[in-house]
Amino acid sequence: MPFSLAISNYRIPFQKNYWLWIFPTVFITIWINTLLGTNDLNNWFLENTLTVLFMLFLVFSFRKYQFSDLSYLLICVYLCLHVYGAKYTYAENPFGYWLKDYFGFERNHYDRIVHFCFGFLLAYPMRELFLRWLKYPKTVSWILPIEITLSISALYELIEWAVADVFFKAQGDAYLGTQGDIWDAQKDIFMAFMGAIISTTIVSLVKKLFKIHEQ
Repeated sequence: MPFSLAISNYRIPFQKNYWLWIFPTVFITIWINTLLGTNDLNNWFLENTLTVLFMLFLVFSFRKYQFSDLSYLLICVYLCLHVYGAKYTYAENPFGYWLKDYFGFERNHYDRIVHFCFGFLLAYPMRELFLRWLKYPKTVSWILPIEITLSISALYELIEWAVADVFFKAQGDAYLGTQGDIWDAQKDIFMAFMGAIISTTIVSLVKKLFKIHEQ
């Protein structure tokens, strides 16, 4: 079954693209599982507000521009990581506790992992959007995903502050998940920033190594 990349000149229509059936099916299955298994329903709804908005963007933008299969795969993986974190709250995530016990960490680092993956997994789809859909220059298409990752990460931390201190104080601690770290917000932004830099660097190195030229 063909699997398109950002540089591919073809896009398989939804009806014949099995990947575009598999990715939503996997995500929705995991999403429903997180809803049914959550121990904090209010936090689940808060965490998934942006998930719903992101899904609506993907659905309504599909007719105008269909991303590559690789971009949809990366988006699917990120969303699965995010909703899995929302199931338990990030600070109480079981996988994070397993990593904490196995490696001797001082805290549950699942939130750090997802913030890193935000930059690492979504920089490629963002770059494809700017380069292939919006027809931005190549250099701009390299830089913008990193800048936008920084901007969105900072905006998300402001949203977390608003939720915790202004709108939903009862859910504040669970939503923030700072675990006593006064620099939690800054570290989360840094992790996303580094993820985007590493992702774009890897793509650049692969293109140079295999002498791939974009059209």
